[in-house]
Amino acid sequence: MNSHIKSLNGAVVGVDVGGTFTDLFYYEEATGKFRTAKVSSNRGDEAVGFIEGLKSFGAIADLGSIVHGTTVGTNALLERKGARTALITTKGFRDVLEMRRRDRLNTWGLWGDFIPVIERDMRFEVSERVLADGTVREALDPEEVRAAALKALAAGAEALAICFINAYANPANELAALEAARSVWPNGNLASSAQILPEIREFERTSTTALNAYLQPVVGGYLGKLQDALKGEAFAGPFHIVQSNGGVMSTETASRLPVRTALSGPAAGVIAAAAISKAAGYPNIITGDLGGTSFDVSLVVDGQTSLAAQTTIDFGLVVRTPMIEITTIGAGGGSIAHVDAGGLLQVGPESAGSRPGPVAYGQGNTRPTLTDANIVLGRINAERPIGGKLSRLDVEAAKAAIAEHVAGPCGLGVMEAAEAIVRVADGRMAGAIRLVSIERGHDPAKFVAVPFGGGGALHAGALIKDVGLQAALVPRYPGVTSALGCVIADIRHDQVQTVNLTVDALDEAVLDARMVAEAEAAGRIVHEAGLQMDRVDILFELDMHYVGQTHTVSVPLPLSIANGSTGVTRQLVQDAFDTAYRASFSRLLPGLKAKIVNLRTAAIGRRPHFSLKALAPDAECSVEKAARGSRPVWFDGAWHDTAIYARLELPVGALINGPAILEQPDATVLVDPDLTARVDELGNVIIERR
Repeated sequence: MNSHIKSLNGAVVGVDVGGTFTDLFYYEEATGKFRTAKVSSNRGDEAVGFIEGLKSFGAIADLGSIVHGTTVGTNALLERKGARTALITTKGFRDVLEMRRRDRLNTWGLWGDFIPVIERDMRFEVSERVLADGTVREALDPEEVRAAALKALAAGAEALAICFINAYANPANELAALEAARSVWPNGNLASSAQILPEIREFERTSTTALNAYLQPVVGGYLGKLQDALKGEAFAGPFHIVQSNGGVMSTETASRLPVRTALSGPAAGVIAAAAISKAAGYPNIITGDLGGTSFDVSLVVDGQTSLAAQTTIDFGLVVRTPMIEITTIGAGGGSIAHVDAGGLLQVGPESAGSRPGPVAYGQGNTRPTLTDANIVLGRINAERPIGGKLSRLDVEAAKAAIAEHVAGPCGLGVMEAAEAIVRVADGRMAGAIRLVSIERGHDPAKFVAVPFGGGGALHAGALIKDVGLQAALVPRYPGVTSALGCVIADIRHDQVQTVNLTVDALDEAVLDARMVAEAEAAGRIVHEAGLQMDRVDILFELDMHYVGQTHTVSVPLPLSIANGSTGVTRQLVQDAFDTAYRASFSRLLPGLKAKIVNLRTAAIGRRPHFSLKALAPDAECSVEKAARGSRPVWFDGAWHDTAIYARLELPVGALINGPAILEQPDATVLVDPDLTARVDELGNVIIERR
């Protein structure tokens, strides 16, 4: 399916709201001009920082469109700060959320301590039954549903999820229940699993539907506040949200399907990092987004991001929707360093965030953070803090905090303690990288680290040496990489339907009709996005396994729609399954029948090509112009006289031997004494061993 949508007037702005900073990337598609901005996030009322950042580009009313990456949904799940939610389900199935997959948080404990986001007294049963083949064995009584909904409201429910057994095979009872509940429900925060995830597997379907309801008031309220603020500034263009799969969706879709926004901001960063590294000639990368609160790692192989069919946000909180695979640890710039009861130095997961922030920010925090350690070591310029809100950083306060909370308890000097904090954080980051590379059979020597976020490039050298990576590629604007990802991300919508048939029992015409209908529905949502697109591609994928197996393999189908048909055949499906299964397990299982579990359909609106050459240094740049003298910086137990450069004034081809520091408004790049850095033709800094 192809489509061309006319260019919009004005500029597109990508906005990534993090725990400490709000990053923005402004891009005029007609001229190729761009600007960046970084402002402090206003935790608790993110709309303030959001609007403040947009105003730095001029009148908000003149902007063409805004694309936003947000972690509001993720944070609400991690902190258990969603809405009070109720569940209406089939009699006998109210405890699906609690039973999960028979897993336990503490493996050897005698008692479980997991509490679902919907507690047991907010889970209501009704009489109804649909069999696995879709036959309605017991019809629904709408009055029983209305009574359950009223009980939920009386108990303080703000949102409602409806999930019936086998509704994926026939949603009739569930949709009837939705209509009955809607007649008494006072708001739009209600949905059924048939709308959220019409897919086999009872726990995953119930969990995803429940978490979606749990987030609806939170994410919907947040987006509503942003839309009101934009309306107050006379902005009339499209406002969109980045999804966890790296695509973009409308705010209307995000409000209806907020569960798809989990890991939204980090996903945008991975999309940008993949595009930057591929253009630079490095298709195999490991991204490392170091923000104020967390360190997010993802693997990109042959230029392709890794999509997971489902993700566990926290223990027991399972979301089954396509997401870029991202591993997150609590090791950001604001992560607090402390000595535990056993006398061991720990960094994170508790974070000072933007309020109060690191000790050196002078906003009331007294416990040292990773950023404080980097400031004390001289790696961050205390006279030129990023973000522009503070004129200088308080180095002495950071030293005093490290002396009290780390150096004293550990019997170290302040400088040794500061370096220890950095090394512990480096070790945690290296562990996260090993988790996504070595433990999955990838040789890190064939991968390049792409560190970004405000603090990622401070730790690039340590990651190269600790993990054995080939090199590190620091993007031209590492501090706003996720915001850039918001600008270049494609528009995407994913749908799934359960098929549950063996290949030899497949009716080709029925499957073809279903695929065409799914493609039209997904494509319609993408077309309604209102952003500039060159075309819309439709991708089909099947979840399949051999009869008797539990786990599935993803089977891409090399099909497109022509003259109202996909041309799907049993043989084509069987051949595609054989190829995918052999690629995963190196062999087939002759004599066993292949079974199709689910049909997945993705509509992808391809955004206009973003030329990364627009970010490259201009001809007037030179090493001499970039030189900013030197200052002492602490490496490996001693002070080193370290050359300082204005990174954005370095020319293409510049070669800088460590120790050196490259400073720019949105980030700081550290080049260790035994490393060297060079600037490639796109303005990226490539850090390698000498």
